[in-house]
Amino acid sequence: MTAPTTRDHGPADLEDLRSWQREVRAQFPIFTQQPEQAYLDSAATAQKPLAVLDAVRTYLTTTNANAGRGTYTWANRTTDLVEHTRDRVKEFLGDPHPERSAVHFTGGTTEGLRTIARDWLPAFLSDGDEIVVPVADHQANILPWLETQQSLARQGVHVRVRPMPYQPGSGDYDHIALAEPAGSRTRFVAATHVHHVYGGDMNPHRIRRAVGPDAVICLDAAQSVGHLPVSVADLDVDFVVFSGHKALALPGTGAVWSRQARGPAFTPGGWSGTPNTAGIASLAAALDWLDATGVDRIERWTVALAARLTEGLRHLDAYEVLGCPLSLAADSSVQRRQGIVTFRHRAIDSGDLGFILFSHGFMVRSDSHCQGSAGEETDSVRVSLHAYNTHEEIDRLLSVLRGLQ
Repeated sequence: MTAPTTRDHGPADLEDLRSWQREVRAQFPIFTQQPEQAYLDSAATAQKPLAVLDAVRTYLTTTNANAGRGTYTWANRTTDLVEHTRDRVKEFLGDPHPERSAVHFTGGTTEGLRTIARDWLPAFLSDGDEIVVPVADHQANILPWLETQQSLARQGVHVRVRPMPYQPGSGDYDHIALAEPAGSRTRFVAATHVHHVYGGDMNPHRIRRAVGPDAVICLDAAQSVGHLPVSVADLDVDFVVFSGHKALALPGTGAVWSRQARGPAFTPGGWSGTPNTAGIASLAAALDWLDATGVDRIERWTVALAARLTEGLRHLDAYEVLGCPLSLAADSSVQRRQGIVTFRHRAIDSGDLGFILFSHGFMVRSDSHCQGSAGEETDSVRVSLHAYNTHEEIDRLLSVLRGLQ
């Protein structure tokens, strides 16, 4: 099971941050217009604050042009916006060497991971090398690496795929088991920061100790950037990939941060076409909003809400909560879920349960959650939270779930 964490936040944070949260929620027009809706699917995509919507509108009505393809004022401003947002991504991630690192904008995490797998990884690997793949995480962080292995095999370069080891019953990485056979041929490790089903911080900083100083670590940060503080200085990973739309920016926006320290420099292949300039404008505004609002407070709030939900669910025998079973109690000293709680009803199909909850005003995810082949075999219901969610929504959800016992 996961050890206690220094970011372990308890239910008291709900009281401490309640007035702050009311001010935060008021900044999301979708909730001021539809206050009765309980949106509990932020792991799929997050809602947008007014500051982001205003930034996009301002850009499209004052400066809209192509970047790097003109000498007139609007084009120059757009080019400056793109470069400014690259710098903001580095700053937001706590980049200790921004002069050396690189930021490449993508359509999201999936595209970013595929770009690394297609344009960078093949040149880094040699015959007999080994890569570690997290086979119970999101398929976007599994399939690209397997496709690269297969592509190299057709060229006569044989790379061994080693499944990431997991701790039984919790969904956490088994860092001890990862370290045991690791050697000089372990060249690349794909990992996840926050698991999209189990909600746990997968402690990627421990991966570096397990695999040594030379292996490249690529981190899927889709569920952490914008949800909790992310510091590349502390994590010592080589790639951080995230989706802007999960971090309050527009859909079709994302980024790959590359440390440019181990292996060849990351340079996406092919011709660079027109960037999603409106999406990039939204990402810059989202990062500004997150900094001003406080990502640490967002984490405290969502972790406390998740603890409130698991505390309620553990008293309902009809439900099975996925992930670490020792972290369900509100007073647990074990690392809590990072705003994601996934569960099943023991008698009601998860798809049916999703429809039932929607009839009561709750929007949740109810399916397999795109988990890899080594993940859960049965569908489940996922509740994923952000700063705009309220403790009243959690209490109302628990009341409905209690009625389905």
